[in-house]
Amino acid sequence: MFSQLTGAVVRALLVVVLIATPSLMLPGVSSDTTQIVALVALFAAALTFFEYASTYPGLVEFRDAPPFNRLRFLSLFVTVLVLSTIVRGQTAPTTLTTFVEAIGNRIGAVIDVPYSPVRLVVLMLPDGMSLDHMILVRTTSGIAYVISLLTLIFFVISMRLIGWPNRMGSFNVWINLPTFDPTTGGDVVSRLQRDSRFNIALGFLLPFIIPAAVKLASLAFSPVTLESPQTLIWMMTAWAFLPASLFMRGIAMGRIAGMIAEKRKRNSASASDAELVPA
Repeated sequence: MFSQLTGAVVRALLVVVLIATPSLMLPGVSSDTTQIVALVALFAAALTFFEYASTYPGLVEFRDAPPFNRLRFLSLFVTVLVLSTIVRGQTAPTTLTTFVEAIGNRIGAVIDVPYSPVRLVVLMLPDGMSLDHMILVRTTSGIAYVISLLTLIFFVISMRLIGWPNRMGSFNVWINLPTFDPTTGGDVVSRLQRDSRFNIALGFLLPFIIPAAVKLASLAFSPVTLESPQTLIWMMTAWAFLPASLFMRGIAMGRIAGMIAEKRKRNSASASDAELVPA
């Protein structure tokens, strides 16, 4: 119980650090912004603490199936940290910010090809934006997209190497999939496979859909310029992280569906062998 509470406190503190990172790194942050960030950080920390301190399921999926959420948090934190470093370099350049920006600019230039997600993000900006700002948006979107792809690759490799989630023993669907009710609907394996395909397809399409939706919304509302530093950081982070998270969820649910189907086959084979044994 003590170790569970300690883990919940550590996770809550890490969430606070994640949310506060842009405000701590960017110069000239107003007091109103600092108060809003502090409020959001405290709320997220409280939610995280109560989620991991409880023995019952809540809202967080795969809570007891590491390293799923650890990889997601690490990817989110690295993205926010790198983008904050790049944006900080626009007003307070250092050797580190210049180096990170040069790498991001190169990555963005390589990925910025016709019909790519990065190109769509650049085209999402309204007409009349300065060239420097468009390059900044391309740089941040490119490096955020690459981090999300690396996260997916690392998750698939680690899942194969450690045999996730078999190494944990029994997989508790109630705890790790609190929004999935195995007692309703059709066959559990079919539902998991269907949800897996849906999440993977949505994760693939979101980087293309979000810029198009923002561009269409700008026709009726004020255009999104991403000129605010924190808006740029969080928008690019969400644009890259949400599809990667859906991809990981789809891959994980497909893995669980395969485990259940394999277990059914073994049980069926064992039952058949038991019937063949003479009395």
